[in-house]
Amino acid sequence: QVQLVESGGGLVQAGGSLTLSCVASGRTLSHDNMGWFRQAPGNEREYVGAISWSFGHTEYGDSVKGRFTISRDTAKSTGYLQMASLQPEDTGVYYCAVSESGTWAYASSYHYWGQGTQVTVSS
Repeated sequence: QVQLVESGGGLVQAGGSLTLSCVASGRTLSHDNMGWFRQAPGNEREYVGAISWSFGHTEYGDSVKGRFTISRDTAKSTGYLQMASLQPEDTGVYYCAVSESGTWAYASSYHYWGQGTQVTVSS
């Protein structure tokens, strides 16, 4: 079992930056992938991006490419989502999740989810 706890959400003005953290516990992540998703009210959960825990390879959704950066600190069992040039359309609840296999962009590939953290971008 893996428990995930996100933090770092908040209110930011358009054009600003924010960094989210996701701490994993329960077991040591190894051949896992950590994904980030977001969900705005009335919308489906959207894939933000993911990172392979062992090798650090990353992938991003089209809407955040060039603005968001995913990283991880294996010693701290913590993943990060650095968000820059934030826009109001980036508003939503952000979730981190861990997958042992499967396609990164599919929420159904992820077995463990955090509780989510709210990000609100004002115009």
